[in-house]
Amino acid sequence: MNPSSLPRFVAFGPAHLGALVLTGAAGAALATLVRARPGAGRPVRGLLFAGISLTLAFVLAVGVREGWLSWQTLLPLHLCDAAMVLALVCLLWPRRGTAEILYFWAIAGSGLAMLTPDLPWGFPRWEFAVFFGHHGLVLVTAVVLVFGFGLRPRRGAPRRAFLATLALAAVAGVVDSLLGLNYMYLRAKPLTPTLLDHMGPWPVYVGVAAGVAFALFHLLALPFRREWRAAEGA
Repeated sequence: MNPSSLPRFVAFGPAHLGALVLTGAAGAALATLVRARPGAGRPVRGLLFAGISLTLAFVLAVGVREGWLSWQTLLPLHLCDAAMVLALVCLLWPRRGTAEILYFWAIAGSGLAMLTPDLPWGFPRWEFAVFFGHHGLVLVTAVVLVFGFGLRPRRGAPRRAFLATLALAAVAGVVDSLLGLNYMYLRAKPLTPTLLDHMGPWPVYVGVAAGVAFALFHLLALPFRREWRAAEGA
């Protein structure tokens, strides 16, 4: 197929906006369902686990067919991939400690990735569907666990999430140096436009991105600060 004939991804075009709205609506609907009908919790967890697993299996199958799959590409060292693994763990074993990390990683990582995706092709290409399906399901999982199942972040969660992110970045940095890879975009920016383009040249954007993540984690904790203060006064 001639690449010039393939549908290009259009940022905030109808397909992009539709994917964002659908993800938000699914998260809100499933969280509401779980709160209203606790018996639906297990089927919802199973549905989300199956959805994430199927999108992952599809990508792996494509990688095998096209010949680009290798053990290096399987390492979950991008923040979104680490969030995917954590989402699967949380769906199997819902725990508050892991769910709070997923909350920050999913919204700050998968959510921002959906706003400015590293994606050349648009709808109806499978790359578009898998990208937004994969990231959207992880984001929906975080919303359902926190606001549906009540696994809400505890006091100090932004700091713990940031330290976990730094630990992941440290591992990714070592792997990048040893293997010449670019996990977490620590060595170079993505080829397609992203928020990193507005954060300066390398290595400045790495530090700026860390600062943005720290601030964003604390912003994401705002919905829970009242209950933290209430728990302190109790």
